[in-house]
This record gives sequence, structure tokens and C-alpha cells, in this order.
Amino acid sequence: MSLGLQTTRGRKRNSLLHRIGAEWQHYLLILPAIIYLIIFNYQPMYGVQIAFRDFRASRGIVDSPWVGLKHFIRFLSYPDFGKIVWNTLSISLYSLATFPLSVILALMINEVRNNKFKKTVQMITYAPHFISTVVVCSMLTLFLNKNNGIINHAIAALGGQRIDFLTQSYMFPSIYVWSGVWQGIGWGTIIYLSALSGVPEEMIEAVRIDGANRLQIIWYMNLPTILPTVITMLILNCGHVLSVGFEKVFLLQNSLNLDNSQVISTYVYQIGLM
Repeated sequence: MSLGLQTTRGRKRNSLLHRIGAEWQHYLLILPAIIYLIIFNYQPMYGVQIAFRDFRASRGIVDSPWVGLKHFIRFLSYPDFGKIVWNTLSISLYSLATFPLSVILALMINEVRNNKFKKTVQMITYAPHFISTVVVCSMLTLFLNKNNGIINHAIAALGGQRIDFLTQSYMFPSIYVWSGVWQGIGWGTIIYLSALSGVPEEMIEAVRIDGANRLQIIWYMNLPTILPTVITMLILNCGHVLSVGFEKVFLLQNSLNLDNSQVISTYVYQIGLM
């Protein structure tokens, strides 16, 4: 019985090695992705134990004293715990609510027939994606400045009252989210435009001859084509609900907007490093 089991396992192992040898080119193609996952996703999991230790850089992770749930209890008993969690969730869900804008922009760009204009719009919309977070926050600080900001100059020219946007706590989520929309909406449309390229031109021409207008083509052909991609991207975005970026929040944060800008990542920085 044992000999037969070992023989079966040996055959399966040889079969697996044979398949890998026959398809080695495909495995070679996915090797960079596997290496990336190991280095940036699995290796950092070793550092998760820092949450359960009084970490000291001089002693390293393993030699730092184990304290169990001490830091979690400290966070749960923090006076502003509820506010911090609410700020993190509200900003994340607010950002998630802007998810359909990339789909809408992709559908609009797809309807443009002038290729030169289409490429120009694509370039203008996805170029901000390559601007660093520090530069974006500097631009926001300059544009929203009460005395010299271009936004306040426009408000004053229209007869309105100047506003110091970054000191108004209730405005922080909107500033954070809509600046992110401006920076990322064009990049997000690339995925949906790629999916829309899979709609056969012959089929579109056929339904157009049958009397379908543009809205009907979008609703009954384009949307069903990209729906699997939309669902996949929505699920991936939902996985980042509590992952409000530290850098942007921290750079836009000040003592006057802390009520709405203090999130989990800035709390960890404040308690752990400050």
C-alpha cells in the first residue's frame, strides 16, 4: 500500500515537472510577478509582529519584547478612537463613491470620433497621475491659499468672500477626494478603454443601421462589455477601504482641520514616532 502511494506521488511529481518543462516560457513570463509578490507582499508579513512587540530598532524585531495586545488596547482606549475610525471610513467610502467617474469618462472618450482630439484628452487626463503626492499637495496649498490662491481670486472677482479652505475642517474630505479624482481619473480610464476596444465595430455598425442611437449602444453594448472589468476593479478598490494614504493626509493636515483629517495612519505616526 505504501509502495503504491509513493509510486503514485512520484508519477504526479514527474507529471508536474513535465508540464512545467513543456510550458517553461509561460512560467518565465509570470516569474517577475511572483518575485514582486514575494518581495512586496509576503516578505513584509514578517514585520506584522511589530504590532505585538515594544519595537526597538537597536534590538531588531525578534529581540524586542513581546507585549501581546498592548498596542491594540491602547488604540481602542484612545479618547479619539471613534473619530479616527470614522474619519478613515468616511474618506475611504467618499473616495469609493467617485469610482464610477472613470467609467463615465472612458465611455465619453470612446464616443469621440476625432482621434487627434481623443488622444489629446487622454493625455491631459492621465498626465496628473505622474505628479508626485508632495507636488500635488503643494499645488493645493498654493491654489487654496486665502490671500494669494487662484481659487480665492476667482471667488473675490465674483463678489464672494475669501475662504481659507485648508483650515476649514469640514472641507478636508472633499479636498482630499476630489484632488485624488483629478489625479487618478485619467489613469483609471485606460483599463476601461482597453476593455471597450473588445467591442466589435461590425456589431456596432449593425445595431446603428437597425436604428440604435448612441445612448442605446452605450447601454446595451458598451456597458455589458466592460461590466466584468468594472466589477473586478470595484472589488479591488473595496479592499483598500481602510487604506487612506498617509502622505497626502499628513501633508494637508494642520491643527485646525484635525477633527476631519486625523486617520489611522496619521495616528500611528503620531503615537509611534512622535
